[in-house]
Amino acid sequence: MNKIEAHLTGGSISSNFAEAFSLHKKSSFGEPIGEKVQYSFSEALYLVEAKRIEVFQKKDKLTFKELFSKLQKLDKRIGIKYPVFRSLRERGYVVKTALKFGADFRVYDKGSKPGKKHAKWVTFCDRESKSFTWHDFSAKNRVAHSTKKNLLLAIVDDEEDVSYYEVSWVKP
Repeated sequence: MNKIEAHLTGGSISSNFAEAFSLHKKSSFGEPIGEKVQYSFSEALYLVEAKRIEVFQKKDKLTFKELFSKLQKLDKRIGIKYPVFRSLRERGYVVKTALKFGADFRVYDKGSKPGKKHAKWVTFCDRESKSFTWHDFSAKNRVAHSTKKNLLLAIVDDEEDVSYYEVSWVKP
């Protein structure tokens, strides 16, 4: 497969290459919007790191490091979210943004297609060094419960290793 050419314009990354649509259909990367496939920042970073796409800003091709730096200005949490995205994708899960839920990601079980099945988890990412209160935990759990998903807490350590904690409701 040829490398996909994508463009960073304003606050979005998109491509109108036929390969972008093929990759979306095969692996659920990006979201088709009109004549283009739009990528989340984490998806774009992952695909650049995997050498599947090249991202340009105007006529300049961005390295992974340059793209990461530019995206950090647009999303202060990309440094926490990207290691989680990469870890989950490498395990075979489909990972999509969960902005409308107030969470970081929706995670679909292996082999599931967004739109065909519901996400298994709503995921919140944080650093190992950050603590949160029972109130924060309760709020995250309510989001998961109200969306009929399990809560997945993704904790990133200083080496960017990720530990996962799944929380689900049980009726005694």
